[in-house]
Parts: sequence; C-alpha cells; structure tokens
Amino acid sequence: MSTTGLDLRVGVATDVGRVREHNEDAAFADGGVFVVADGMGGHAAGEIASGLTVGALGELAGREDLRLADIVGQLDVANRRILRSAAKNPGQTGMATTVTGVALVSAGGSPHWAVLNLGDSRVYRYIEGTLTQVTVDHSEVQELVDAGFITPAEALRHPLRHTVTRSLGREILPQVDTWVFPPCPGERFVVCSDGLTNEVGDDEIRAILGAGLDAQACAQTLVERAVDNGGRDNVTVIVVELPAYPAAEVDEDTVPRGGAS
Repeated sequence: MSTTGLDLRVGVATDVGRVREHNEDAAFADGGVFVVADGMGGHAAGEIASGLTVGALGELAGREDLRLADIVGQLDVANRRILRSAAKNPGQTGMATTVTGVALVSAGGSPHWAVLNLGDSRVYRYIEGTLTQVTVDHSEVQELVDAGFITPAEALRHPLRHTVTRSLGREILPQVDTWVFPPCPGERFVVCSDGLTNEVGDDEIRAILGAGLDAQACAQTLVERAVDNGGRDNVTVIVVELPAYPAAEVDEDTVPRGGAS
C-alpha cells in the first residue's frame, strides 16, 4: 500500500486463543492507520468497546493532512461512543478497551510516524536487528517496576499484571501517550494486544521479525507462537514494514562532472 508517498507492507493476524470463548480484540490496518484495541468487560461488551474504538480511528484512514491532534481528538470521539453505548445498554456497563497503534501523520510538511497508546497493548519498532518497545504499559505492574518494587521478570507472573491504569471507557479521556518521529527505510512495527506479549518474549519476537518473512507471514507466525506457548488470551498482531529503498537509478543531471583530461 502507498500512503503519503511511502510504500508500506502490512500483515494482520488474530486468534481467540485456547481459553477465551470470544475474541474481544479488534484491529484496523489501512490508509496509514494501524491500531489494535483489546476490549474488557466480559460477554460481548469488550468486543463492542474495541470495535467502536478501531472503527472511530479507521475514519481517519487515507487523510493526507492527518495530524497528531486529529488522532487524539478521535480517541475522545471513541471514548464518548463507548460511554453512549453503555448508557443505552445496561449489559455493557463498565466496558472498556486498551488501544495502541501507529499512524502516518504530517509534521513539518513531511510524513512522520505517530505512535499512540492507552493501556497495556504495545507498539514495538524493529530496525537493523534491534527491537525497541516504543510504548510504555499503563498497568499496575509497570508502576511497580518503575518504582523498583519488582523486576521486569517478576512482572510477567505478578497477579496485577492484567490490571490497566488507563483505558477508553472512562468519563474523562485519560492522558494519551504519543510519540512522533520520521520514518526510516527498513523498519518494521509490531502493533499487538497483550495476548502476544504475555506468551512471547522480546527475544522471540525479535527472532521472528529477523527471519526474513514477509509482513503477513510475520504477523501470522507471531500469533501462532503465542497460541502455541499457551494462548491464554486473545492475540492480535499487525506488522507494518517500510522496506529499504531500492537503489535509485542515477540521475545524470546530478552526477558530478570530472575535470577535463
């Protein structure tokens, strides 16, 4: 796909996992907008919250003049839609959702990546063999790790590891974490629900990203690995790749001329 002049490769995969009856994850990946939402609330309520969220953000797809402020504003729209739906349907009371993603925005007159996050779903960036977690989890265990009370390894099995501290579905939109930076040829992003990261460690994610698979095969492999490793939650993965630019044909008009022989 091509958005704002960038030729992107995209893969999307999801699975209900081995334990849950319903898939409360939702994803949108088109038109320069790539987001995953992990619904909470049980029964059908979680999937309604996540669906409303990715639907709202999907309305921004294809906009050439998209700004970071538009994304944050649309998250507020999604939040209000969740609250309205819950008010009309008592069975949806208390439903909420995490949301995370990456989108192409205009900044300084050129395309930039904007990463957004509320909750404990994640965005990773992979480039030149290095995997970096861009987002920071909004969770009780992350606060304990930040305060030095537990280690990252202990956080993986802590009883509060699923308790998020920010989400959509609250009366007031929480502060949205955002990052903006320019694109880099050869980079890949992984946008995922915690169904991936609870089952697949960063080293394993890095190895799969570096295995030479295309974006769709990479997304599918990550999901399959999470299910194979336990599949205790729904798992959803989007892989977005900006391939390295091919060697351009030399423009004769810009080739330095040698001196007279």
